[in-house]
Amino acid sequence: MFIRLNVEPSNMPTIELDEQTVERLDSLRVEDESYDEVVTELINIYEAEELTLFKSG
Repeated sequence: MFIRLNVEPSNMPTIELDEQTVERLDSLRVEDESYDEVVTELINIYEAEELTLFKSG
């Protein structure tokens, strides 16, 4: 089973997620948060950590 996910901004590609990944995203969702919002938040966290590592390295 695959679920299609559009990541913001709208010019970003559509990705397909397998059922296990969707279950993991579901565990991270808060209230009515969309998958797009969860993935965007995860990307922002990743980028912030990357910047922190870059500055300290």
